[in-house]
Amino acid sequence: MISRYTYKDLVWVDVQSPTQEEVRSLVEEFGIHPLVADELLGPTLRPKVDLYHDFIYLILHFPTITHKHDGGKDQEIDFVIGKKFIITAHYDLVDQLHEFSKKFEVNSILDKSDIHEHAGFILFYILKDLYKMLDGELDHINHDFDEIQSKIFSGKERDMVNSISHINRDLLNFKQILRPHKEVLESFEVAGTKFFGEEFSYYLHTIVGEFYKVSSILDGHRETILDLRDTNDSLLTTKTNDIMKTLTVTAFIILPLTFIEQLFSMDFAGTPLENNSNAFFITVITMSVVGAVLYGYFKFFKKWM
Repeated sequence: MISRYTYKDLVWVDVQSPTQEEVRSLVEEFGIHPLVADELLGPTLRPKVDLYHDFIYLILHFPTITHKHDGGKDQEIDFVIGKKFIITAHYDLVDQLHEFSKKFEVNSILDKSDIHEHAGFILFYILKDLYKMLDGELDHINHDFDEIQSKIFSGKERDMVNSISHINRDLLNFKQILRPHKEVLESFEVAGTKFFGEEFSYYLHTIVGEFYKVSSILDGHRETILDLRDTNDSLLTTKTNDIMKTLTVTAFIILPLTFIEQLFSMDFAGTPLENNSNAFFITVITMSVVGAVLYGYFKFFKKWM
């Protein structure tokens, strides 16, 4: 599906899941290289940037956490940027591109856009919005941290093991998908400066800065989730140790009582209290006293209970 937007003499073409016919029409209109045309037909594995004579070809993958689309854990966007045109191709609905298109249309109608003389500025604002989207994804996780921390200290440590593991997995996927952006954006900064001129280098450097901002937040979140995991593990270990300690103390108390009970129940001549009519009560009292002494020893002297 092709959507087309214009601002003055600039053209933005957005294509979702491009077909061969749609790509062919783009090749005819904008003179796209056949190699790029082939790559637009389907997703690619790795981000990259290629500088051609008439345009720059940029591929970036953006992680997703809160928005679950058909694309899975990441969304690929291909950018073909010429002097007066920009093409965005993607294979899943990208919410931020949809929102940007609405702003772009309104600003074009009202002629209030900050976009200047070439399509590089359209790319600049698109990428700023996309990194802002990633910031929002990470902010969503920040709210999860507060909930996890609250539940950890309210006795729900065991329930939080899965929650912490899922968030840690999401952050790991996020980091793996975002890691190649550094090299690609730095290469794009060089290619963009060569293609659009030195005066555009400030905007390209700003895009790199947006990446570093998101990367810094991501690193902070990774540290936080690891700290929460360590805290949760410590509380679980403490609780497990307390349970084991209680079981051990219980065994230490029951063992002597069992011995006393077995001793007085043996059916041999000369067994203590064999002919005593109060044997049962003496046995019960003896076991109670021994149990109470052992309980007091472990509770007040050893402080194990």
